[in-house]
Amino acid sequence: MKIRAAVSRPGSTAPAFETLNLEAPRAGELGVRVVAAGICHTDLHAQAGRLAPLPIVLGHEGVGVVERVGEGVQGFAPGDHVVLSGSSCGTCPNCLGGVPSYCDTAMPRNFGGRRLDGSTALRTEDGAPVHSHFFGQSSFATHVVAPAGSAVKVDPALPLAVLAPLACGVITGAGAVIAALRVAAGESIAIFGVGGVGLSAVMAARLVGAERIVAVDVNESRLALARELGATDTFAAGSDDLAARIRALTGRGVHYTFNTTASPAVFSTAVDCLAMRGIAGFVTAPQGEWAPPMFQMLSGGRMVRGILGGDAAPRTFIPMLIRYWQQGRFPFDRLVRFYPFAEIAQAFAHVAAGEVIKPVLRME
Repeated sequence: MKIRAAVSRPGSTAPAFETLNLEAPRAGELGVRVVAAGICHTDLHAQAGRLAPLPIVLGHEGVGVVERVGEGVQGFAPGDHVVLSGSSCGTCPNCLGGVPSYCDTAMPRNFGGRRLDGSTALRTEDGAPVHSHFFGQSSFATHVVAPAGSAVKVDPALPLAVLAPLACGVITGAGAVIAALRVAAGESIAIFGVGGVGLSAVMAARLVGAERIVAVDVNESRLALARELGATDTFAAGSDDLAARIRALTGRGVHYTFNTTASPAVFSTAVDCLAMRGIAGFVTAPQGEWAPPMFQMLSGGRMVRGILGGDAAPRTFIPMLIRYWQQGRFPFDRLVRFYPFAEIAQAFAHVAAGEVIKPVLRME
């Protein structure tokens, strides 16, 4: 079928619209009409050619309505409303253990720009291949084919477009607190960088009853929102003696830190403000040289821990977050700003400039 898609090509700062041919879903896949798709910083990195091959259709926070069901798919039917998460095999030890973001084939499935057999679902009108299946979906398009295993069925009465950020940014931040670090009531956490992922972590920390929730950012308006969403203390990034000031809040340091930035200096601060046996979680690698303070980690039993996808299983975690949202306990919708699909270039520019927390493209 012919679809409208935003294609990322070398040398461009944002995806541009093209008419493409999308093949029918194969065995184990769903054909989905996309209703909305969130934009994540990962999309910006991929647009620059750092994460996936170009040309490609990006987008990995898609929500939509099932229109076609591939051979062998069970549990889905045309008309089902779904949130599309990352792709995983479903059969390796990590998938079976409930942590599909660490699937043995996660990297080629999500960043390879094709199915594992090397095929792509997209072609230009003159037949040239365009990479597809970014995070299993490539949802900057009016229609996608995606693995059924990555789809999470949701109540059709829910406002589907609002749910798009749950697929990546929100599940990453909330899952880091709840599933990965397992912050408990009465414990403390410092969160560095309060964009969509960081603010999701703030809300999750409040949800689990953390006693001290510290937010750090360069943007005062985001710090103000962090306070509204549950932060007990906020600091401007780069403040003098920041680690010491954070340690002073508890008298011994915080139990956990969660770093959403790529700054080597922040990586150091995130370890430095930990209490004994504290854990420093992070979701992206430092851009530049950084050496972990090995003696400080050894002498205090501290750990640095990478976190992908919040260590969360989307099939169970996304419905849980939706229930918390419905109860008024997890207001992630406050992070969202909607854009028409036609304004994808402007939305990309706003993300790059830090003018928006979580942009969501409406396809209709």
